[in-house]
Amino acid sequence: MAGYKIKTKSSAKKRFKITANGKIKRKKAKLRHILTKKSPSAKRNLRRSGLIAPADVASIKRMLPNG
Repeated sequence: MAGYKIKTKSSAKKRFKITANGKIKRKKAKLRHILTKKSPSAKRNLRRSGLIAPADVASIKRMLPNG
């Protein structure tokens, strides 16, 4: 008898991508509103993607079993 399939968390699949080396990419926060007080260089830096902290990798990989 086959094992159970594990469902992917919908919230995680919308927010994270797993790279070819197994790291987890994310979008940076604080670029949605209150942008007038932020400098153009700060907003430019927030456009780039970031990586998940090593302490959080295991929990996010559990949410993305097929990633």
